[in-house]
Amino acid sequence: MLWNNTQSFKDEPFNTETELEDAICEAAQVLFGPSRIYLNIKKKVGTKGKTQNIPDGYLLDLASVKQPRLFVVEVELAQHDPLKHVAVQILEFSLSFETSPQAVKSVIKEAILKDHAAVSLCQDYVAKNSFENIDFLLEQIIYGKDRFNALVIIDELPDELEKVLISRFKFPVEILTFARYRSASGDRFYRFEPFLEDVVSPASQDEQAAKGTVVDIAELDTIVVPAREEGFKETFIGENKWYSIRIHSSMLKKIKHIAVYRVAPESAITHIAEVESIEQWQDTNKYVLNFAAPAQSIGPIHLVPKGRVKAPQAPRYTTRALLLKAKNLDEAF
Repeated sequence: MLWNNTQSFKDEPFNTETELEDAICEAAQVLFGPSRIYLNIKKKVGTKGKTQNIPDGYLLDLASVKQPRLFVVEVELAQHDPLKHVAVQILEFSLSFETSPQAVKSVIKEAILKDHAAVSLCQDYVAKNSFENIDFLLEQIIYGKDRFNALVIIDELPDELEKVLISRFKFPVEILTFARYRSASGDRFYRFEPFLEDVVSPASQDEQAAKGTVVDIAELDTIVVPAREEGFKETFIGENKWYSIRIHSSMLKKIKHIAVYRVAPESAITHIAEVESIEQWQDTNKYVLNFAAPAQSIGPIHLVPKGRVKAPQAPRYTTRALLLKAKNLDEAF
C-alpha cells in the first residue's frame, strides 16, 4: 500500500498483457523520455519456413548522437511464469532480427511514418546529425554494429529471471518494472523508473547543454561506485576489485574505468582504476569488476553542499576525461 493523509493506494495487478501494454503507451513520454519513440506495433518478422515471431513493440532510442539504437520490446506479466517464456522469446527475436533485417526496417519505417510526432523527432535528429534521411538512419541502426538490443517490461521482476537475462545473452537486455496502483476513489498511478534515467537523465543533459558540455551516452566509459571507508580500504584498494554491483546491460561493453566515491566524512571521489574484466558476481544478478592495476588517486572531487548532484547512493556513469577535469561533483556528471 501507498498512503498519505488524504488517500491510500493499493496494488492493482494487471490482469492481461494488453492492460499492461495500454498503461505503457499512456506513460510512454515519461517512461522513455523525450528522445525515444515507443512503437506499439505487432507484426510478424523473420524468414518464412524458419524462426518467425511477433515482438510486442519497438523502442527507437535517439538519446545518443553517436549511437542511435533500436530495442525490441517484450511485455510480460510475472504471473505467467516468465522465466522460460521470456528467454525463449528474446532468443527468437534476435534470430528473426538477424535473418530478416529488411523486414524489421520496413515495419519500423511504416510505423514511424504513421506517427506525426515520431516523424518530426526523426527528421530533427537526421538534420542535426548529418544523416541523409530517415531511411538512411534506420539503415545505420538495423545493419550497424551491436544492432540487436532487447527491452523487457514486466510488472514484477523475479530474481531468477533477472539472473538468466544477464548471464545467457551476448547482446544487451534492459529490464523495466511497471506496476499499477488504485485508490478507493478510482484514481490510478503507475510506479516505474524511467528508462536509463540513472545513466544520463534528461535534466542533467539539459544542464550540460546550457553549459556547452554535453556528454553523449555513447562516450560514457566510467562507473562511479559509493563506498564506506572499510570497503574502500579492504576491497577497492586491498583486492583491486569491486563486487556486487548492478550494471545496466547496455553499459557493460562501455565501462573501461571505475572510480570510487567515499561517503561522509570524506564525501568525495578520490580514486580511479582501469577495468580489466567484468564478470557475473557468483550466482546473482550483479557483477564484479576486476582492476587491471591498483587504483590511482585523483581529485579529491568533493560533494557540493546543496549542489545539483547529490551524494551517490548507487552506481553513476560518467567519463574518465570529465572526472580528471572536475573540481567538484557537480562537474563530474
